Amino acid sequence: MRLEKCWFCSSTVYPGHGIQFVRNDAKIFRFCRSKCHKNFKMKRNPRKVKWTKAYRRVHGKDMTQDSTFEFERKRNRPERYDRNLAQTVLGIMPKIEKIRVDREARHHMNRMKGKKLKIQKEGVKELLQSIHMLPIPKVKVVEPPKIKVAVSQQQSEQNLAMEE
Repeated sequence: MRLEKCWFCSSTVYPGHGIQFVRNDAKIFRFCRSKCHKNFKMKRNPRKVKWTKAYRRVHGKDMTQDSTFEFERKRNRPERYDRNLAQTVLGIMPKIEKIRVDREARHHMNRMKGKKLKIQKEGVKELLQSIHMLPIPKVKVVEPPKIKVAVSQQQSEQNLAMEE
């Protein structure tokens, strides 16, 4: 079973699915769905359409440089079958997948690092723009609390004497 890649969005095209377009110069374009085919016919650039894999790679949303991608690459040269090599490759595949998942998670964490600060700045900006819409709080006049001080009889007599 041969799995092809969509020319426009880079998703997988399974056998019996999608559309195939052959140009006059015999170049073959495969599309996963009519959405990709129509965008191709409208001469849209996949690097400028936000939902495509090419856009995500160009704008730093997906990882582009990783040695684990080398294993997915299609090779058209015949190789001599070696049972030991095939066995080691099959044994290493889960480890490679784990490495790829870890690197993707690290890439995602690095991308989201400044997200909280960005959201906070946007919130402050929105608050400043629409501050006039907030109700003005009523100012409650608070009287200072009365402090009762116990004054002895002798101190009050001395104060009266000083006032005279």
